[in-house]
Amino acid sequence: MIWKKEIDQKIKEIELRTPPVIIRVNKFNEASAKEFANKIAQAQNTGQKVVPVIIDSYGGEVYSLMSMIASIKNSEIPVATIVEGKAMSCGVILFSCGTKGYRYITEDATLMIHDVSSGSWGKNSEIQASAKETERLNEKIYDILADNSSRSRSWFERKIEKRGRSDWFLEPEKATSIGLADHIGMPKLQIKVEVEIDLI
Repeated sequence: MIWKKEIDQKIKEIELRTPPVIIRVNKFNEASAKEFANKIAQAQNTGQKVVPVIIDSYGGEVYSLMSMIASIKNSEIPVATIVEGKAMSCGVILFSCGTKGYRYITEDATLMIHDVSSGSWGKNSEIQASAKETERLNEKIYDILADNSSRSRSWFERKIEKRGRSDWFLEPEKATSIGLADHIGMPKLQIKVEVEIDLI
């Protein structure tokens, strides 16, 4: 992401008390979810009007994804999600959760949607319990996609079903046409510093 500074000519030099928070997401695990929550909280106090979240990820753990989504929902300022390169699996779900109107995907980026993976083992009862949990999470991610797009949960499920439950890759134009993305291209972060001199 490019930073663009606009400084009033009356100012010789500046030092920001708190630099703007820009979050990069590559992994989805407990450590990255904790760091994500901390940075979202920090951004609430910098004076910035939006929190940029740049996603370039193959995916990861669904429970960590859910933690990150909760952080976005609790943000008091808009969260802009920006795909730079790829947003696959958990990445595309997080991307869709950006504030409407603030979801960007670069021209050559790729999204990928698929079912939740289950790596269960153990006793038969444990495998069955894991299968039920996987089904619950699967329904949840398709509900999230439906809530954050112009399509229904069944529409997404049919698209995956037609592909034999295999990975579904989307280009930027398709992502915007179904309402998962709002803009194609990388936005710029503008830092504007002004001085006003007046008689009161």
